[in-house]
Parts: sequence; C-alpha cells; structure tokens
Amino acid sequence: MSGLVYSTELGRTCPACRQAVAQCICSAAARPVGDGVVRLRVERKGRGGKQVTVVSGIPLQDATLLPLAKQWRQACGSGGTVKDGVVEIQGDHAERLLPLLQAQGWTVKRTGG
Repeated sequence: MSGLVYSTELGRTCPACRQAVAQCICSAAARPVGDGVVRLRVERKGRGGKQVTVVSGIPLQDATLLPLAKQWRQACGSGGTVKDGVVEIQGDHAERLLPLLQAQGWTVKRTGG
C-alpha cells in the first residue's frame, strides 16, 4: 500500500494516518519510552561548527515537551527547538542544564566527550 507523502494543502504527510507530519499520531505513539535516563550531550558535527546542547531520552510527547523546552531555553538565554522528542538548545549549556534537570526530578547522564 502506498500512501500520500506530500500534499499542497498540508505539506509533508504521514503515509500511515495521512495527517500532516506535525499532527501525526503514529510517530508519537511509536516513540519508545526509553530507560528512564535523560541524556545530555553537546554536538557540533553537521552544524557548521556551531555547538548545540542536546537533551534526549525524555519519555514525553512533543506537546508536553514544548513548555519544558521553553523553560530550559529561557534558563540558558538561548534559542532552540524540539524535534522527534529531542530538545536542541543553541550553544554549550550542559553545565547549566544538568542541575536544572536534576532539580526537576530527572535522572540525568552526561554523554559524549
């Protein structure tokens, strides 16, 4: 079965549920819960040399993750985004986010170099 992948009205669509990618319920339901450990790392690869702090492993849907990500970005005084359950914050803010995440009750593990 081949499904609709792009519509001029909706943009990119999910082939399974035929909703816009932003409103897709298939990928959100398919996201694994994880092991309960939030992973915090700083990436530079593939970003034009700019550093990005990545927070992954949070077992929340994107809708409930957006206000948390906004709070973290404001604490860092930086911009960022939420993509597929992963929060990306511009700049190297791992040292600032680690105690903030732990204070919110998450088990946080620093990964990467």
